[in-house]
Amino acid sequence: MDRVLILNGSPRAPKSNSKRYAEIFSGKFSGQTEYFNISKKNHREICSKLDGVSDVMFVFPLYVDGIPVTLLQFLKTLERNPPRSKPVVSVLINCGFLEDWQTDVAIKMMALFCRQNGYRLGSVLKIGGGEAILDTPFRMLAVRKIKQMAVSIAKAKYRTLHTTMPLSPNMFTKASTSYWIRYGKKNGITKEQMQTMRIE
Repeated sequence: MDRVLILNGSPRAPKSNSKRYAEIFSGKFSGQTEYFNISKKNHREICSKLDGVSDVMFVFPLYVDGIPVTLLQFLKTLERNPPRSKPVVSVLINCGFLEDWQTDVAIKMMALFCRQNGYRLGSVLKIGGGEAILDTPFRMLAVRKIKQMAVSIAKAKYRTLHTTMPLSPNMFTKASTSYWIRYGKKNGITKEQMQTMRIE
């Protein structure tokens, strides 16, 4: 049976939303999955795990319009230590922006890696509002798309999918501002302190 290796490239992988997305995917995928957080010390170990899997799925958040440095460093190691049989590479990426297309540059970076190193780019899922959507009534939208992604990989009928919260930009800005003010208050930081450019 096909086996998917899920690699979490988030800098805070153990406590990340990316981990939550990976768990949902594992629950929806009909075959076997194996999960790893990418860290500074396990690059070679993960590279060795790629032998014998049909697919690898990278799950990570958007960082400064691109891929996180955690993932970038791993890809450099993978470039030097490729598996004998190269799996299909799929990508599940989330971003804090409402617009899922904000992830396009990071997807292009992954596509370039695949093209330069002889991997096939498989399914892609772009999730807008990804830092919040799982804790809102719109969770079902993300879960539905993750299920569609899982089916596409299982059937090797790869596709590009996307979803976000059905909110206007103005509503999203108000909701996110309210969230960060409450989050700051919980940690003893005022709105004014968060708005300053000073770094202590």
